[in-house]
Amino acid sequence: MLTTTQIQEAKFWFYFMLVSLILSGIDPVADRLTWLLETFPVMIGLLVLGSTFRRFPLTILSYRLFAIFGLILIIGGYYSYAANPLFDWIQVEFDLARNHYDRMGHFMQGVVPAIVGRELLLRTSPLQRGKWLFAIACAISLAISASYELIEWWTAVINEQAAEAFLGTQGDNWDAQWDMFLALCGSVVAQLTLSRTHDRQLKALDAQF
Repeated sequence: MLTTTQIQEAKFWFYFMLVSLILSGIDPVADRLTWLLETFPVMIGLLVLGSTFRRFPLTILSYRLFAIFGLILIIGGYYSYAANPLFDWIQVEFDLARNHYDRMGHFMQGVVPAIVGRELLLRTSPLQRGKWLFAIACAISLAISASYELIEWWTAVINEQAAEAFLGTQGDNWDAQWDMFLALCGSVVAQLTLSRTHDRQLKALDAQF
């Protein structure tokens, strides 16, 4: 199990995300359908995390990354990815071609699956640390990113008007490719920078079971 302090922190992040989700849905700047499409993964994530917390707690690193990614999605759902005020300012200040808020989201879409996938593989399979674990964690991130692009495509086929804000391509013909590339970058960077911290937390977690 997690330590008492870690349990309290994990609960804090869970309820912080839940409250943020509820508040964002009261009167979103974006339309209601865009908010629902963007925040639906957060709803699923909260449901999974809440239902598995007691019998299969994750490392506190995984919960922190979940929280960061969840808040990015919630803010994206509230404003829409193409109209985030801070990144609108950055776009104007640096004379950029588009609002890049969604790029940050897709980078985190690589970070979180890589670390969580790494954790699940180490704790539930015979796979050991090494190049194959690294490669498979990257593949998991890419698979999730590609699946999300398929969902965006299907949304566009079903409802073209709703898809305009949901996809957030902003006229970029290579948006899907950029999204998947950034997810791959996120998975690589996360494993290169966080693996040691993650391993220490996994070791401490295993010792408590």
